[in-house]
Amino acid sequence: MGYGKWIGGFLGWVTLGPIGALLGFWVGSAVDGYIDRSRQFSDGESSNTNTYRRHTYSASEQRNSFLVSLLVLSAAVIKADGKTLQSELDYVKDFVRRSFGEAAVPEAMRMLDQLTRQDVNIYSVGPQIAQYMNYSQRLQLFHYLVQIAMADGHFDKKEKGVLEAIGATIGLGQADYASVIAMFYKETNSAYTVLEIPVTATDDEVRAAYRKMAMKNHPDKVATLGPDVQKAAAEKFRQIQEAYEAIKKERGMN
Repeated sequence: MGYGKWIGGFLGWVTLGPIGALLGFWVGSAVDGYIDRSRQFSDGESSNTNTYRRHTYSASEQRNSFLVSLLVLSAAVIKADGKTLQSELDYVKDFVRRSFGEAAVPEAMRMLDQLTRQDVNIYSVGPQIAQYMNYSQRLQLFHYLVQIAMADGHFDKKEKGVLEAIGATIGLGQADYASVIAMFYKETNSAYTVLEIPVTATDDEVRAAYRKMAMKNHPDKVATLGPDVQKAAAEKFRQIQEAYEAIKKERGMN
């Protein structure tokens, strides 16, 4: 895997902000030689590509884009409570190692160190991410960010507030980002929030909500990001199942 794209994106971020990051991202991609500039689309287009604004994004481009977005928004979450904790940095490091390989770790952590020393304007970068990353990938990215907040075993309210803002700015529906937060920020009726339903929902509505959430969050939807990211998506899928089982037990449903 080449890293020119996301290194270029980071350099652009440092010098010119979010727009510079996008420009640097494309310059870096040319160095890696990943860009497919074909503007011809057909019904037989490969399933390992996404198309936005008449550009076809390969699986490699999608993974690199995910990594850039992950590091930028990780910095915002890590700084949310006013502290940069080693447990949170270690979580990012382990995730990068598992998902992108040992070779990606040194540069990624240098990038994260620089990002945590800056003010990350999520209201500028969020819409950019929403424009160039599909919904399922953004939902998985958000799940990862919420896990950072729990890395030290404590979910601070300031972290929750920043995460809610990130969820909105990257274009997730309020019910979707509230669902992911509820998987970790436990409050009364969290299981219902995970399934995106009120406590007054009927049993049939509970079953229907579970089927809808299971389909929307299936690990196959982020398959282009690689097996380790897909494995992380499977954990989110498991949490949805746990919420459903908790409600069934509470209600005595079959």
